[in-house]
Amino acid sequence: MAAPPVKFFNTTGPCDPQRHYMLPPTPRLPEARALIEMDRYFVLHAPRQTGKTTILDALASELTAEGDTAALMFSCERAKAAGDHYGAAESLLLDSLREAADLSGWSKKLLPPGSWPQVTPGSRFGAALREWCQRCPRRVVLFLDEIDALQGDSLVSILSQLRDGHNKRSKGYPFPASVVLCGMRDLRDYKAASGGEPDRYNAASPFNIIRKSLRLGDFTTDQIAELYDQHTQATGQEFTKDALDRVFELTQGQPWLVNALADEIITEMGVTGTISDGQVEDAKERLIRARATHLDSLAARLHDPRVKRVIEPIVAGTSPGTDVAFDHAASYVHDLGLIRGTRDLEIANPIYREVLLRVLGDRTERFIRADPHSFVLPDGRFDLPHLLQEFVIFWREHGEVLIQQEGYHEAACQIILMAFLHRLVNGGGHLDREYAAGTKRLDVLARWPYHGPDGQRLIQREAMELKVWRPGTDDPQPEGLAQLDQYLDRLTLPTGVLVIFDRRPQAPPWKERGGFDQATTPSGRQVTVLRV
Repeated sequence: MAAPPVKFFNTTGPCDPQRHYMLPPTPRLPEARALIEMDRYFVLHAPRQTGKTTILDALASELTAEGDTAALMFSCERAKAAGDHYGAAESLLLDSLREAADLSGWSKKLLPPGSWPQVTPGSRFGAALREWCQRCPRRVVLFLDEIDALQGDSLVSILSQLRDGHNKRSKGYPFPASVVLCGMRDLRDYKAASGGEPDRYNAASPFNIIRKSLRLGDFTTDQIAELYDQHTQATGQEFTKDALDRVFELTQGQPWLVNALADEIITEMGVTGTISDGQVEDAKERLIRARATHLDSLAARLHDPRVKRVIEPIVAGTSPGTDVAFDHAASYVHDLGLIRGTRDLEIANPIYREVLLRVLGDRTERFIRADPHSFVLPDGRFDLPHLLQEFVIFWREHGEVLIQQEGYHEAACQIILMAFLHRLVNGGGHLDREYAAGTKRLDVLARWPYHGPDGQRLIQREAMELKVWRPGTDDPQPEGLAQLDQYLDRLTLPTGVLVIFDRRPQAPPWKERGGFDQATTPSGRQVTVLRV
């Protein structure tokens, strides 16, 4: 008998229980089963690569195996090519539906008819579903995966046909008992596209039978431990508790990141012994540097005006918008998985925080010529004062041009300094950055490993706080000193650096910027203040 295949952590496409470590799919979304049993039409949404397709595939198999339902999942992705051509979109969707049914292994009596009804384009999809449901001896349940692929008139047409069939069911009209639209969009987008008002309950649309669509959540700490323990049980290789804690801290449970970190450590780094938090940290850096596909696709969205409108005040620490358009943009960015929620605007997890700033700082990094090795002291420690002096020189020479070129104008100062620090500190250290809308600051912790006199491994930690003096506001130094004090308290550090960027029209000429001073925080710490 052949040995069972070796499993691995999956980072590409749906999970296969025969090949991949994975959590039981359907318990992650218990509400879906209840809604299907109530014959509801609803939306399942979540960011990409969180497990939606895997869960729907498992749920379809479970429902069909029970004997009274024919549950089928098929992808709408091909229909993206149709654009507004709704007739072509219908054809592509029906081709995908038939292909999924043919691959299902069902008996012939459950399958769709051999040919679809020949009716007017714009009604073919609904007519095909009616014909199938009329012939099928079981209730039909449909999962439309990647529904986001449908665009413009094609999306309106398909949703309208589903709504029409849904509303006729009470009169004995044969139509799917339950339909699930699965994609990144939240309920409001389908309400709007199918003729309803996005922010109000509208009985005309089947997609507001529930006022809130289901959102697939991220992994909990216990679920990460359960997933990783499958690898331990299969191979004997363990993860320390500190490693598990660090994975959750870095990913906040985002499923792709959880799998990607483990795969990077085991497959790419080739670690064979017990996995530590230090190796998790190394894997994080490797993923970010390699700009893995998932991370790259998120970063590419930073130039979308809706994304920029939300991310810019988060990076700048400024107050977010208060109008309806901003609310819609925030909901969209949340659907993408870039932020935790729409109320407290924070980047979803530390890995995304790092990726976004590195991407935004790419242009600045091309201007930096300083040698990272020139900032390493003879004893191996990092020379932060020297780095800040070099930044002043860089700022005087390039700051004005870079600010004008930066698309994220309000956050330009933070982005430029972060790029400078990243290029130089990441020659051997790490940067941890904290930022959120409305905080009026960006906190940075530089961690630099070195060896002490007796060879022991030590970590140098240097904390900085970034503030911007904007037109029409008071000098931010008093507030910055108090905020830096709190940050240093949390880090248990005795001193730090407050950097104040002057964006006022009456700021000193560029070639005169860059003064250093010493100041005392409210708790009595002596800190450095740099004004640029």
